[in-house]
Amino acid sequence: MTTTAVADIRRTPLRGMRAMIAGAMRKSLDEAAQLSHQGECDVTALLEHKAALDEAGIRVSLEDLLAHGLIRALRRHPLLNGRLEGNEILHYDAVHLSFAMALSETQLVAPALFDAERLSLTELAAARKALVARARAGRLSVSEMTGGTFTLTNLGRSRVRFFTPVVNLPQLAILGIGETRRVPVVGADGEIRVRSLMGLSLTFDHRAVDGGPAAAFFDTLCRLLEGEPDEPAQT
Repeated sequence: MTTTAVADIRRTPLRGMRAMIAGAMRKSLDEAAQLSHQGECDVTALLEHKAALDEAGIRVSLEDLLAHGLIRALRRHPLLNGRLEGNEILHYDAVHLSFAMALSETQLVAPALFDAERLSLTELAAARKALVARARAGRLSVSEMTGGTFTLTNLGRSRVRFFTPVVNLPQLAILGIGETRRVPVVGADGEIRVRSLMGLSLTFDHRAVDGGPAAAFFDTLCRLLEGEPDEPAQT
């Protein structure tokens, strides 16, 4: 009888923060009726806007610009800005935007930036930077860790274009930012131009949000990021 050598295995106990993350993800998939919409958004104008801001000495990240557009879209589609607690769907006027961030290879947090709709772009950038600093220093409050109404998660620096982000319960939805690629696009005039297209993935809890309103929100978000005029807020 022959035996084969078994390669060394590194064992990592599932405990502490990793166990909490695992439990939250499993709970989300067990309890929520999750559905994802995926699509591409032309962010050519957004990148040009960022370059103009850089030229003017205004330092904001692409994620700040995306978050600013996301907040405006949520104000116009409040059905996605909220929480499902018990047998009640809570819709908020204020946008308490959670930012998913990896503190290490095994530690993920998603603290909330409260009343983000009140902030200008530069104020949003400064507040998000301070939130990241508190997270890295381990100084997040319980309310910051649990009080969000919508989550933004960013894989834009990877080659992942589309993915299925898991809803951060009890929130109703989460938006995933994917890779941006420069590709040839046929315009309305029939001309071919190189445009920057970003992959976006919206996962929502179908118990509280239907596919139509989620698609309308997705469309509004892309139009805002593409620089088209705002649409009236929904009532």
